[in-house]
Amino acid sequence: MKCQKCGHTDSKVIDSRHSEDNTSIRRRRECLKCKERFTTYERIELSSLLVIKKDGTREEYNRAKILNGIMKACEKRSVSMEAMESVVDSIERELFDSPRREVGSRVIGEAVMKRLKQLDEVAYVRFASVYKPFKDIESFMQEIMELMKDGIKPEEMS
Repeated sequence: MKCQKCGHTDSKVIDSRHSEDNTSIRRRRECLKCKERFTTYERIELSSLLVIKKDGTREEYNRAKILNGIMKACEKRSVSMEAMESVVDSIERELFDSPRREVGSRVIGEAVMKRLKQLDEVAYVRFASVYKPFKDIESFMQEIMELMKDGIKPEEMS
């Protein structure tokens, strides 16, 4: 592993832990040159999966894209990185346990929204505001009203 600080390629593992669902191993490492500590994750390489985009093009599944979208939605919220990683792990299990080798981006977006709705309502609204094709403010407000019907109070959304 290459050190982010000095670029040295030798490091030692200080600590290793399995994720809750045993799909990855989190390793704390220390650079042997500058002593900087950093975290790496080890995962099984999954078989290939193609994502069918809205315009019909296909691209290889990319875990980082899902995680980045979730991180943006959870920005300035009290959602831990572990919780966000867990959401992505859950989505990946669902996708790769399926016999399909192609999946629509809509399926992935819906899976993210479903989990964000349970994790953090504000993050859900943020993600939905980008993902869903709201025509106007009224359709966006209808989505918020649906959340409020489900027991979410307006003060929890700030």
